[in-house]
Amino acid sequence: MKIFFWRSSYKLITTLCLLGLAAASEPVSKNQDVKLQIGIVQRFGAKPTAKLELAPTKGDRLTLKFAVGSQPQMLVTDKPIQLTTVMQPLTQPAVQEVLVLGDFRTFETAEDSANRWRSQGIEVEITQPERWQVWAKREVYSTPLIRRLLLQSIETSGDKTAYLATNILQQVPKITWSVNGKNYSPNNLEVKAGKDLIRVSTDENLKTKRVYAGQMTLQPNAYGHYTLVNTVPLETYVRGVLPHEIGTNAPMAALEAQAIIARTYALRNVRRFAADNYQLCADTHCQVYQGISGVAKKTDQAIVSTRGQVLTYNNEIVDALYSSTTGGVTANFSDIWNGEDRPYLKPVIDAPNNNIWDLSSQDLANEQNFQKFINLKTGFNESKWDVFRWNRETDINRITTDLQKFLQAKKSPYSKFQKIQAMSVVERSSSGRILKLAIKTDIGVFTLQKDEIRSAFAAPISTLFYIQPLNKGKTDIWGYAFIGGGLGHGVGLSQTGAQNLAKLGWSSAKILDFYYPGTE
Repeated sequence: MKIFFWRSSYKLITTLCLLGLAAASEPVSKNQDVKLQIGIVQRFGAKPTAKLELAPTKGDRLTLKFAVGSQPQMLVTDKPIQLTTVMQPLTQPAVQEVLVLGDFRTFETAEDSANRWRSQGIEVEITQPERWQVWAKREVYSTPLIRRLLLQSIETSGDKTAYLATNILQQVPKITWSVNGKNYSPNNLEVKAGKDLIRVSTDENLKTKRVYAGQMTLQPNAYGHYTLVNTVPLETYVRGVLPHEIGTNAPMAALEAQAIIARTYALRNVRRFAADNYQLCADTHCQVYQGISGVAKKTDQAIVSTRGQVLTYNNEIVDALYSSTTGGVTANFSDIWNGEDRPYLKPVIDAPNNNIWDLSSQDLANEQNFQKFINLKTGFNESKWDVFRWNRETDINRITTDLQKFLQAKKSPYSKFQKIQAMSVVERSSSGRILKLAIKTDIGVFTLQKDEIRSAFAAPISTLFYIQPLNKGKTDIWGYAFIGGGLGHGVGLSQTGAQNLAKLGWSSAKILDFYYPGTE
């Protein structure tokens, strides 16, 4: 295992330039840090009662830049500014319409769908109004006639997942704030502080208060609302990730490993919110990022000791996926999402010794092997963790309600079912993850696939489980037991497992080599 310094590689610098992270005309110097754009409040204005407050730290001032008409304006204040939503009536109703080509639980599966549409010559964009969606690109399919012709062509080809999402708007949200007794409401607002620190308070009562380094920009998004974007240097961003992703009490080697993959993940995923003109979000759809309010000496030490280091495969930045708890075995990329497998993301028994289970001779795609494996409880890196193994019983009424809501969100015709008659695992992957789960209902049989299974039911917190029907003394099925292990998708590093390996004396390089074989 070699740890790679991205600043020293021409190929990686070129990659960063292509991603828009570095100036293409000049190399990245040792002292220059990439800046990221993080959407920390993604849909401000979606709720008319939402409030947002930006304030300087003690003894500092804010500089506000915006435009009134075509005239640039600049104001300086040492007072907090509170932004509120005003619903502005339209003089006449406006139509807001997009052609949705698919709804998805995750960006990874949405991106695979987007690539398939592009291969057919259809220009698309990935969005996240709530769930991830693939839209026919608005700039290309810009009129109702063109959108309907495209939809008709798609339906003629046999695809029934596309639909028009049409809203008639009577009013639109406008953001307003006051400085020195005067009200302002431009679409864009840039905020900087002399000390480069801004206090941000969110929610209706402004109770959630955090401090962020860098600049803030309030800008329109693709859904008729606004996004508060934090422009922040990469290393400072990682400071705001580590305490909330792995905690401040983890062993140093685990913290160092998390710092390297947090940095790697960010650089690999800057394309996620291109439709909204920023790069990453601040929640679990990306990495949890909460500014510098929760930074700690120990996590900062891990970041400093790994500064500039990323994980690569064949000199390219890897897809540094990670999760809380694997349940004893990591997964292939394609076990969870549609798309090509990554050679460094493959099943690994999550234990310090490799004598617990032999995947080559005991394939977890076999149902009997899997149930035997999931009932093993000792010897794994995560054995002492509370979600390493779990058994959750759920009555059939709750299962039915959860499934109906999920299918309604997907616009599935099966959302009209009234009764579940049976459920069974149809196919597993070599890591034991469920690839297909069949549901027999009063209106027919349909199949849930891969990670969407976690969205369909409340009980399973991974796809590493099997089900048992429960009668509980009744003639009909009372419900099902979901018996499984792990928390999250299980691809790549286990945050729990990494901590155990660090306690056993493993270095961060050895931990990363274990979870991402063949990387540097």
